Amino acid sequence: MGLLDGKTLLITGVLTNASIAFHAARLAQEEGAEVILSSFGRQAKLTQLAAKRLPRPAPVVELDVTDAEHLAGLEAAVREHTDRLDAVVHSIGFAPQSVMGGRFLEAEWPDVATAVEVSAFSLKSLAVAAAPLLSEGGSVVGLTFDARFAWPVYDWMGVAKAAFEATSRYLARDLGERNIRVNLVSAGPIKTTAARSIPGFEQMESNWSERAPLGWDSKDPEPAARAVVALCSDWFPATTGEMVHVDGGFHAMGQ
Repeated sequence: MGLLDGKTLLITGVLTNASIAFHAARLAQEEGAEVILSSFGRQAKLTQLAAKRLPRPAPVVELDVTDAEHLAGLEAAVREHTDRLDAVVHSIGFAPQSVMGGRFLEAEWPDVATAVEVSAFSLKSLAVAAAPLLSEGGSVVGLTFDARFAWPVYDWMGVAKAAFEATSRYLARDLGERNIRVNLVSAGPIKTTAARSIPGFEQMESNWSERAPLGWDSKDPEPAARAVVALCSDWFPATTGEMVHVDGGFHAMGQ
């Protein structure tokens, strides 16, 4: 019996088989779940290719989390494949390079606003759009990079992640009465497509494996993906508003 037998998950943010979201989708299928992916625009072709690499091909629905029409149509799009969802995985983030890479003081509001809308407000947008499909309760799980600290080169993306983490707590408060849990996984640095878009990413990961008590492999997204799958399951029925660190223990160490 798999951890997710009989469950259906909507997973966003699958672009390549290097992503945490891809491995969460793979593990979810291996644990018995049906998986639906979302994508849009030029990225959709990459998502469709990645979907074919899963243990079982997964359908892909169109969803731009900044598009009100896409959000309004999400329920109908998902219902073409299933009558309900048990969990939703938010693996979406974007910031213009002009607000990262040591440009914190030079960043302009329009670019910062883009980062906040796509990387933080979208958690609320996705949760609200998916809530009717979570009518029997369920789980919303997001991916973050611990925003309690000012990381090198992360700059306004770090601020957006701080807003993302706060958003998850308020969603946990307001969706709890519907028996919907909202939790985050804070992964250590992983060499994903998103990471490669961060100018100077190597500064963030340079000493991670040395300082993490358990060590850290930035090429291995599976530990974080396992945490995502666990939080999508019924094994955390009374956990919400939480951020689970999957970083080798780095977060607990002093300088």
